[in-house]
Amino acid sequence: MTINPGAAEFPHRQIATQLRERIRRGDWQPGERLPSIPAMAEMFGVAKQTVQRTVDQLRVEGLLITKPGSGTYVRGTRRRLNRLSRGRYGAHRGYHADLAARYRQQLVAVGREPAPPEVADAFGVRDGTELLVRRHVVRTDEATVEVGASWFRVTDTSGTSLERMEAFGRPLYQEAEEVLGRRYASATDTISARQPSREEAETLQIRPDTPVLHLLHVAFDDTRKPIEVAQATWPGPMTTLTEEYRIPAPAAEPGPEPGFALA
Repeated sequence: MTINPGAAEFPHRQIATQLRERIRRGDWQPGERLPSIPAMAEMFGVAKQTVQRTVDQLRVEGLLITKPGSGTYVRGTRRRLNRLSRGRYGAHRGYHADLAARYRQQLVAVGREPAPPEVADAFGVRDGTELLVRRHVVRTDEATVEVGASWFRVTDTSGTSLERMEAFGRPLYQEAEEVLGRRYASATDTISARQPSREEAETLQIRPDTPVLHLLHVAFDDTRKPIEVAQATWPGPMTTLTEEYRIPAPAAEPGPEPGFALA
């Protein structure tokens, strides 16, 4: 493996291209450890700092993962497919049939906490207002792929099953509809990219400088009053969001008004 010192492309990007091709070709399998940074520096005839920049780039892209004290490993080229929030309702107001086979959701905490600013804004209350929150993580066989939370007004949920540390065996929104007597009628999703909190980085097993995708989902009843505000955070480099939908046909051209003729 060599680089071209006279090329316009920076050396660390040339190395990244070659490593990326080898990973895609299968020379290194998912979970396999790469040579050490000093070994790769010698291999390419460059400084160790150049190889470190290469590793950092491929790590942010989601191809590599660095385990402190162990080395750099191939994460794999397949990205995890996450749902936009409308997927939680399914085609017939229930989970899609294949979700349980691909994802395992675990409830990790239920209790009252001060509302963070984005949740307070969604409910139209002051920052720090006490709300009920149900926290969860979502895992596959290989890794934790989502950190999430669902927030409700305390006045709505006091004394209901939503306050219990209990998984309901059905989608949360169905439990909420039954105990609150309100139907989920519409929702908005806002997706943004940011740096993870320390807790998110630890749970998702990513470096603190790895970007995450963050979803804020606000579900309303038919009077446009928020029922639930949900948050979901995914490791950005290994997450894609895909939505499939129909495009409306063009509207028919309006015909002449009755009683009038075109000249």
